[in-house]
Amino acid sequence: MLKEAITSIGAQKIAEQCNVSVRAVYKWCEKGVLPRTEHTGETNYAEQIELLSKGEFKKEQLLNLPR
Repeated sequence: MLKEAITSIGAQKIAEQCNVSVRAVYKWCEKGVLPRTEHTGETNYAEQIELLSKGEFKKEQLLNLPR
């Protein structure tokens, strides 16, 4: 699902919205999960992806992907 979101929205847009490098977004895509900081509440990338996708990809779904 994360890969679908990144492909649909675009790595560049996500990187800009989340204030990270495009390479970081591609790493998320390769691993299939968001970074640890997302699960500890240090970042809010899933929320940003939900906003960019206009709700197509939900924050809760992105955070509960199998590791």
